Amino acid sequence: MSPTANRSAIWLERLKPYTERLSKPHELIVEGTVSRMVGLTLEAVGCRAAMGSRCQIETKSGHLIEAEVVGFAGTRLFLMPITEVHGLEADCRVIPLNNASQARVGYSLLGRVLDGSGNPLDNKGPLKTEAYISLNGSPINPLTRKPIREPLDVGIRAINAMLCVGRGQRMGLFAGTGVGKSILLGMMTKFTSAEIVVVGLIGERGREVNEFVQKILGEEGLKRAVLVVTPADSPPLMRVHGALMATSIAEYFRDQGKDVLLLMDSLTRFAQAHREIALAIDEPPATKGYPPSVFAKLPHLVERAGNGDHGGGSITAFYTVLAEGDDNNDPIADAARGVLDGHIVLSRNLAESGHYPAIDIEASVSRVMTDIITPRHLQLAREFRRLYSLYQQNRDLISVGAYQPGSDPRIDRAIQKNPAILEFLQQSMDEAVDVPRSLHELEALLELP
Repeated sequence: MSPTANRSAIWLERLKPYTERLSKPHELIVEGTVSRMVGLTLEAVGCRAAMGSRCQIETKSGHLIEAEVVGFAGTRLFLMPITEVHGLEADCRVIPLNNASQARVGYSLLGRVLDGSGNPLDNKGPLKTEAYISLNGSPINPLTRKPIREPLDVGIRAINAMLCVGRGQRMGLFAGTGVGKSILLGMMTKFTSAEIVVVGLIGERGREVNEFVQKILGEEGLKRAVLVVTPADSPPLMRVHGALMATSIAEYFRDQGKDVLLLMDSLTRFAQAHREIALAIDEPPATKGYPPSVFAKLPHLVERAGNGDHGGGSITAFYTVLAEGDDNNDPIADAARGVLDGHIVLSRNLAESGHYPAIDIEASVSRVMTDIITPRHLQLAREFRRLYSLYQQNRDLISVGAYQPGSDPRIDRAIQKNPAILEFLQQSMDEAVDVPRSLHELEALLELP
């Protein structure tokens, strides 16, 4: 080796500790301090961190609080705590971690119940996952997505026959409170033909979470399911992370070639959590208190579901949308209808009359149904809707005896078939009705040539 090359090698060896330090961003830590806390938002000064990255806040007692960067203004960082903030005060150290939120994924997640950070809640031991993936996912080229051509059996007669759902479809479940949406989701979880079910319970009451796992889902339903739970008392950032984590887990199984059913209850709680975060960092409200960024987040979340590339798996998603005051024109409900592939409306009037599932057939629609069913099935579904609507339109006249039988053969047929139609639309929560049986019963009911 020449003397020049030898001297270069010596200098490179001496510089090695410094070059290694420069190659590791997490070691280039510029610490800061907490300047103030207003509501749920912390302001930190003296440190730099990217949007979405994590920071640790050290209290004077040595307790560590984890937070995420949700905004910035000049030299100030806006942080949203992920854990409890007990013991926090001014001038606490802020240590940027320079790592974004990730989801742990793998087949060992099946049968487990997780929180919004991916930690187990079911006391079944630690998780043994295969990989880490980003919570924000990667966009799919719409031209490479596999088209929706096959129906997915959800085990519910009214949906299989009248609102047929395709593999890779995104559906909204619009309902007020207390009309049976959780029971409907539990039935889908147990009876669907999908290989894997991912359930995101976002912003629900803690009592409902335990009830869903033990009573509605049960041990059999849990075996092929993953539950991500962030109750109503979780910080808003954790509720957002819960929805993102459920979607990321579903994406992982879809990329493994599996047909996944994603059930998220609810999309409204996800939007409300984003509203809390946006308002806390002074984003101005636009529509009924919702800032504009909320309406940008909804399609970003929903578009991650659906079919993957040709030859890959699928994510068929149901998102519940809470209609405030039973108003289906609520801003979030209106925005959701624009980005989903159909909607199922649950009626309070039907629920109060003991009609379960309380699906309002007239107000519900599946936008891909005509592409995935046979012409015969389409003919039967249209005749069923026609008879149902005819009876509902003339219901007042029929109930008071003002309609004279024989006046209109179509109405006469609707009156004759109405008891069988109502029975067809109802189903016990312990009963599974697959697609072939649904079609057979529809054919027998209508008796079309």
